[in-house]
Amino acid sequence: MSRFLRPAARLAASTRAATSIKANAPSFSQAIARPVYFGGSSQSRSYAEGAGVKEYTVRDALNEALAEELEANPKVFILGEEVAQYNGAYKVTKGLLDRFGEKRVIDTPITEMGFAGLATGAALSGLHPVCEFMTFNFAMQAIDHVVNSAAKTLYMSGGIQPCNITFRGPNGFAAGVAAQHSQDYSAWYGSIPGLKVVSPWSAEDAKGLLKAAIRDPNPVVVLENELMYGQSFPMSEAAQKDDFVLPFGKAKVERAGKDLTIVTMSRCVGQSLVAAENLKKNYGVEAEVINLRSIKPLDLESIVQSIKKTHRLLVVESGYPAFGVGAEILALSMEYAFDYLDGPAQRVTGAEVPTPYAQKLEEMSFPNEQLIENFAAKMLRL
Repeated sequence: MSRFLRPAARLAASTRAATSIKANAPSFSQAIARPVYFGGSSQSRSYAEGAGVKEYTVRDALNEALAEELEANPKVFILGEEVAQYNGAYKVTKGLLDRFGEKRVIDTPITEMGFAGLATGAALSGLHPVCEFMTFNFAMQAIDHVVNSAAKTLYMSGGIQPCNITFRGPNGFAAGVAAQHSQDYSAWYGSIPGLKVVSPWSAEDAKGLLKAAIRDPNPVVVLENELMYGQSFPMSEAAQKDDFVLPFGKAKVERAGKDLTIVTMSRCVGQSLVAAENLKKNYGVEAEVINLRSIKPLDLESIVQSIKKTHRLLVVESGYPAFGVGAEILALSMEYAFDYLDGPAQRVTGAEVPTPYAQKLEEMSFPNEQLIENFAAKMLRL
């Protein structure tokens, strides 16, 4: 699609790429305590199939995950701005107040430092709060609670005091909201020992990762994307069950290929899938697209195994180029897969600029399908 359409319009094409989800449903014991690197072999995706498949939006998948965990565990509760009476700023918590009551779904004042601190204290007291930030840009007000109180208490207590808390909300690039509302915090939180960080793309990703986050005894940051909430994906019958969780530290191969490995996350997965299809159509190139899903722990083994097959690596993310997730993956590929690379590993990132409000400038600030395709073709000297 034209790069001059709004990001939300481009999304309609990019996220309905000719791949979808057939996820495995491991037990929760498999979903925790994954090593940071070499976390397990990748899982190949195929089409969701069977009579039980239903279409879910990412919003509905998150809502279902929250409802199931509230139902299963009385220690779970949700708090944040407008999560109750207004049904959530993005309607992720729609209907939960009516179903579970005001003691389990709690509206807070506009004070991220206050309610994030309250949630962290509740977690340290044995409850399992889900703390929603209307956007992770606003979580900057509460970052001390996330990074110092939640992330470090288990270590500083000698393993005695867990902090079961889930921080969730939209992250990364959006449309028409400018510099203070379009930042990607994957690298920020991913650099902190003690935090687990996940970034879902599809409906099954969203449900399985959020449920695993709520059950995990460690603090988990769930980085969603607001432009993905309304996008629909097929949900397999297994994923519709209330015991469906996805393991941290385990990537998924969204599209198999032999000529180039594209590692990506969140909304960029859909864009990379479109670019991969165009590479095949225009150049006969078979690109393998890996959806990280988990930023920390990181499934380095899946990346290395793919590099061994394709001998080329391109990382696509929406964050800033400096000190980003892509920079980390490129460094690790040099350490663990240098001998298998036929050329330098490269990356496509957001621009090194505060996100502009002007539409045309905004469109130039983040990756799109054409940019990814062109960059890959240049890498392969096509």
